[in-house]
Amino acid sequence: MHELSIADNIINAVKDASQSRGMLTVSKIGVRIGSLSSVDPDALTFGFDVLKRDQGMGDCDLAIEFVKTSARCKKCSREFEVSDFVFVCPDCGSSQCDLLSGQELEIAYFEGE
Repeated sequence: MHELSIADNIINAVKDASQSRGMLTVSKIGVRIGSLSSVDPDALTFGFDVLKRDQGMGDCDLAIEFVKTSARCKKCSREFEVSDFVFVCPDCGSSQCDLLSGQELEIAYFEGE
C-alpha cells in the first residue's frame, strides 16, 4: 500500500510549508489525484488518518479532488474525456492525442492558523 508513504509525504510537506509560514495548526489539506495516478483515494484517506495523530495533526482533515483523464487530439484539437483507457478522438477517430489531465498527485492547498 504505497498510499501510506504518500500520506506521510503529504503530512511532512504541509508541516514544513506551514511552519515556514508561521502557522501553528493545519485544519485541512486539499489534494488532487488523477485517475491515472494509481492512488486509491480510500486507502490514502485511511493512511492519512492513521498517521496524522502521530505527526501532531490529529484535527486535520484531508479533502480529495479526483481528476478525470482528458486528452487533446493532435489532428483536430478536440479536447475530450478519456474512458476505459481509449485514447481515440471521438470526432475524427485519431489516436494521436496529448494527455491533458489524469496524472495529478499534488497538494492543492492547506488551511490553518
